[in-house]
Amino acid sequence: MVSARAIALFVVAVSSFTFVAFFGRLPAFRNTPVGFLHRLIVIHIPSALRRLDARLTNGRITNGGSRLGHYLMYEKHPVVLIFFLGLVSASATLFVPAVWQYLPQRHKFLIPVLLPQPFIFTYLSARRNNKTYITQLNHAAHMRHYPYDRVLFYPGMMCGTCHMLKPPRSKHCSICKTCVSRMDHHCVWVNNCLGRGNYRWFLALLLSTTVLLAYGAYLAYTTLTPLTEAHYTKYKRWYRYEGEIDPTSWPSMFDVRLHYFLMYTSIYLEVGGLSASGVGLLALLTWPLPLGLLSYHVYLIWAGMTTNESAKWADWRDDMADGVVFLGDRREETMHSYRASQSPAPYSETSSTSGTPVMTPPETPPEEEEPRTTWPLESRHILIRTRDGKPPESLPPRINIVAKDDSFKRVWNLSEVENVYDLGFWDNLMEVLK
Repeated sequence: MVSARAIALFVVAVSSFTFVAFFGRLPAFRNTPVGFLHRLIVIHIPSALRRLDARLTNGRITNGGSRLGHYLMYEKHPVVLIFFLGLVSASATLFVPAVWQYLPQRHKFLIPVLLPQPFIFTYLSARRNNKTYITQLNHAAHMRHYPYDRVLFYPGMMCGTCHMLKPPRSKHCSICKTCVSRMDHHCVWVNNCLGRGNYRWFLALLLSTTVLLAYGAYLAYTTLTPLTEAHYTKYKRWYRYEGEIDPTSWPSMFDVRLHYFLMYTSIYLEVGGLSASGVGLLALLTWPLPLGLLSYHVYLIWAGMTTNESAKWADWRDDMADGVVFLGDRREETMHSYRASQSPAPYSETSSTSGTPVMTPPETPPEEEEPRTTWPLESRHILIRTRDGKPPESLPPRINIVAKDDSFKRVWNLSEVENVYDLGFWDNLMEVLK
């Protein structure tokens, strides 16, 4: 029999590798052992293998693997999407018929409700829509959703590929080949970018998948437990004489508990087979993954950020630790909320009532670069970094026209900088669910 400790180490190793592969690239783990292990797996080990392959085969294996890896990671393809939906379909096809006869009536009504949800929300997340992708036809509307905070996003920035002004909170996706409104990230599981128009469906996909996996593990436990009673005594008697047990020794008690865990696992696999026990065990081991990802996105909603913005904030945090970041105040005349004119067209050349010219303040960017938005807040601060860590003496023209003179001070912590996109958890949640 394989050592119990060896099996435990194998399970821990597989679980740890899965966690690092899924979550190691997140900004929250950048300077942690999880981030280091992710870089080791994704960057350092492949680099060492490439050098070895260059010596042995002149790079033939590496070139083929690079083309495959580039296609899987940087091209729009349905491979991962098909794998995900195929795995759910195959698991349901094996599991439901195997346990159907043992289910109470209420579960027979609940399964048809929960099972289709991951498929529905995957379709809604993968579908193209005008609220997510920015085109020439809807560009003006996307420019009015959010204000530029002059910390993460500045007015007047052009997308070199789309040849359009970049709306606040947007990002160009090199895989989808277009700019995305309120870009969160490109998700290979749905073969699509997640942004303003489909982010809520992605949250629903994570929630429904978590519930479905946990529910499958629960059904496997409740239906197979009565069938294991006949086998329990035999296995328990066998394990009882596995050796002397010292109740005061923690390693000894750990071995006993681990033995009994393996005993129960063996019984369930023997009774339920691959269809019921195998799928139930798979659901039990995998349901924490979508739950962890859902928890991370709930945190992002609470903080008023997207995944893309969290990476930008992490860059600012690292620079603040180096002492090269300075915070300045905006001039009031450059802020929409302080402008004297409250007419629907504040930048018109003549007033609709008197015909008197209404001059736009020279500090105010043109409307096509920074139009009025429907967002209730506007940033009062400007954040800049310097190369030498000294206070800025001269500012770029785009910053100089909106910053107060001599208002910049060194900042060391993100708590000193306001996030204009954070309206509070409830309002943030309502905004992402639009």
